[in-house]
Amino acid sequence: MADATTTVGALKDAVGAFAAARQWEPFHSPKNLAMAVACEVGELLEPFRWLTAEESYAACQHPTTREAIADELADVVNLLLLFSLHSAIDISEALLAKLVKNAQKYPVAAGGSAAAETP
Repeated sequence: MADATTTVGALKDAVGAFAAARQWEPFHSPKNLAMAVACEVGELLEPFRWLTAEESYAACQHPTTREAIADELADVVNLLLLFSLHSAIDISEALLAKLVKNAQKYPVAAGGSAAAETP
């Protein structure tokens, strides 16, 4: 499965089936999942601690570090998909609606550059 050919729905089905097979649903309240996301984001940050921007790009290319980063990124996405399932929030709709809000908040300045305030 690659990003270009995999739907969000297919990913949600896969993580939902994985959790259901292990009977984890009782533990997947929105509160618990949000807390788990925060924990996993912390683990995603760890390989980048104290690195410069350039070093962080290099870390993503180093085979060992890349695998660890990919594992943590997958943990974050897995939990976000589970959160979406258990909260009945459609990720695609939420993301597109937020992009509209952000476009209003951060308009493109004349000449095509972003406005002075960057999120």
